[in-house]
Amino acid sequence: MTRNDGHGRTGRVAGMTDTAGKRGTAGRAEPGARGPVARIASPALPLYLTMIVSSAGALVGTAVLGRHATVSLAAFTVTTAVHTPAVAAVAGALRGVMPFVAAEREDPDALLPMVRDGMWLGVATGLLGAAAVGAVPLIGRASGVPEETLAELGALPALLACGVLVSAVGNSATSTLVGLGRSKPVMHAGTAGTVTAVALSLLLVGGVGPFGGLGPTGAGVAMLASNLVGAAVAHRALRRSPVLAGLRLRPGRPHVRALLRLAAVGVPLAATVLVKFAVLGVLALAAARTGSDSAAAHGISVSLANLVFTAAVAVGQATVPLVSPYVGGGDVRGLRGGVLAGVKVAMGAVLVLGGVLASAGEPVVSLFTRDAVLRGLVTGLLPVVLPAVVTDALQAVFGFGLVAVKDTVPSLVVFAACYGALALAAVPVAAVGGLTALWAALACANTVLVAGQAWAFHRRSARLPCGPAGTPG
Repeated sequence: MTRNDGHGRTGRVAGMTDTAGKRGTAGRAEPGARGPVARIASPALPLYLTMIVSSAGALVGTAVLGRHATVSLAAFTVTTAVHTPAVAAVAGALRGVMPFVAAEREDPDALLPMVRDGMWLGVATGLLGAAAVGAVPLIGRASGVPEETLAELGALPALLACGVLVSAVGNSATSTLVGLGRSKPVMHAGTAGTVTAVALSLLLVGGVGPFGGLGPTGAGVAMLASNLVGAAVAHRALRRSPVLAGLRLRPGRPHVRALLRLAAVGVPLAATVLVKFAVLGVLALAAARTGSDSAAAHGISVSLANLVFTAAVAVGQATVPLVSPYVGGGDVRGLRGGVLAGVKVAMGAVLVLGGVLASAGEPVVSLFTRDAVLRGLVTGLLPVVLPAVVTDALQAVFGFGLVAVKDTVPSLVVFAACYGALALAAVPVAAVGGLTALWAALACANTVLVAGQAWAFHRRSARLPCGPAGTPG
């Protein structure tokens, strides 16, 4: 059958269901069905693998640039100092689409406008991020970056600015797919983009045969092509998803009220990401003030921590579509149980990965450096790095619980308070106690953050309107 899509066009309605009747019961485990832990772990694994593959691809690109020329790597580092938080903030903003999609994933009529509005949110946030990356030459000059490095930038800032916009449009599709509970297509899109980036980086940065390579510009071309391929694969998967199959996904005209509803969830998430990046930058500065070895050890420790923490981000994203039916049905007990299941999965993953890292610390650290002194510093830091990662993982899952209830302002407030205090204390703490004290301070801040995020989620979940299965919090 067909129906009008609100813009004068018609499309096939796939799988029409009475979602109003389902919202009170959807998401409950049927007899013999998998429990919530398994239903979170299954979609979380492809998301985690996607992030790991992407990180590995980025390391290859950095290594190729470093082998090409030191000044090329310096130019790339200056650009990514703006590009990385811009992309992370845009991705954070678009995660605000997930709970809206998850709430209507059985109803094509309600879902289609959200998908289109999500694309417009991607364009809006992508343009802001692109403007920031495009201004890298100005930012670098104002920050005192050497002219030799700025001269090496070439077309890199412009290429990466375009990449931010393309990535934002792609993220609108991947966030929708996550909201629909379809994480494997997200993995396919991420893998295709990473393969493209690695292949083109090897070809364009250093060159092959008589072709001398393009340096940073070649890296920019590779990253832009990667974003284009990833976005194309993600949007193709979105068009082929069962609930949207046969429907026209062109954005059409933007709907201001709908965009504001999405932005009310997504923008605080983006701001939270920026707060975290800013304070982690302060920690890196504090580590650098204690010596070059400490700065390098801190950088390696951050990379190892991110390898483990990424699992919690994947679990948190997978939790949103699982608990969304409980939100729609006003089932407070089901919502809290689902988020606690996410906590269990995240804790299990982080403890396993952390245990592997702790037991194989020396060989793993050797992948980052051949310096025996530096290896010893990083290995000695692991006992305090791991608690910081575990607490960060816990707060992230509770943060995604707030995403599920479409109220992310408490996360921003708690982050600003905890990490603001950490930023003020970082330099004196590092000066007195070195890296160990600095990471212990981060673990303490994350512990307070866990309490704040859990408290905010508990209070916010208690205010859900009671449905058939709801119980007052």
